[in-house]
Amino acid sequence: MKYTITGATGHLGREVVKELSKLTDSKNIRLAVRSPQKAEDFAKAGYEVMHSDYYDVPSMVEAFTGTDVLIYIPSITYNVSKRIEEFENSLEAMKEAGVKHLVDVTFMADQANNPFQLTGYYAYLPARLASSKLSYAVVKNSLYADPLVPYLPELIARGNVIYPVGDQAMSFISRKDSAEAIANVAVRPYLRDKGQIYLLTQEKNYNMVELSRIMTEVTGEKIGYQPVSLEEFADIYWAEGDGDELASMYKAAAMGLMDGVTDDFTRITGHTPQNMKDFLAENYKK
Repeated sequence: MKYTITGATGHLGREVVKELSKLTDSKNIRLAVRSPQKAEDFAKAGYEVMHSDYYDVPSMVEAFTGTDVLIYIPSITYNVSKRIEEFENSLEAMKEAGVKHLVDVTFMADQANNPFQLTGYYAYLPARLASSKLSYAVVKNSLYADPLVPYLPELIARGNVIYPVGDQAMSFISRKDSAEAIANVAVRPYLRDKGQIYLLTQEKNYNMVELSRIMTEVTGEKIGYQPVSLEEFADIYWAEGDGDELASMYKAAAMGLMDGVTDDFTRITGHTPQNMKDFLAENYKK
């Protein structure tokens, strides 16, 4: 079997390569990447690396040819129309390359009333796949726990979690756990060939009081919860270029749209996901 991973040099993509390598030989894994130079470490380790650009269908056809299972990790863009264009180009390339099986990686914010700026893409995706002739599975991630680790020093300095979500909870999963589940879905036909839709989460969600208490325990620093308004949150992170986008996501969370919890990870892997306290304790360094 030949497994091809798009977006393999990103944070999640690199974790997927690691986890998939535990389940199949590296010679069975191909990395389809826009910038092969970013995958030089993988090439030196014996992985097949091929150039593939979401806006260059012939490059994708070449990269996808001979693929049994494609693991599709989208690009990082908040532009819905571009995300859809990239996926439509990828479907065209898959058809030309003869790819039959797809594991599509997406996000939980796909409800019709979800105000997150990328929801249009996430909602379109499963319906688009249902009308395709592919055998596929959709793997939806909850919020990544990973960005909380480098965020902790700022929260310690502020003394508070400031997410504008009120009394609502949010669900999380680590990239490593997500990658393990994705790899298992890819190599097990019974998990991926019937249009299954999975949501990867930890065993429970966390409201911000619970989350701040865990952060306090892990860091030894007092962190409370004092939410700012959506407008204030967008202004605080405007300079980083994604303030409005993040604010729209937390608006969804404040509506109770980001708190889903499932046992899908356990059913896929056979063990429970790492909980938030253990994850933060393992990765936080003072």
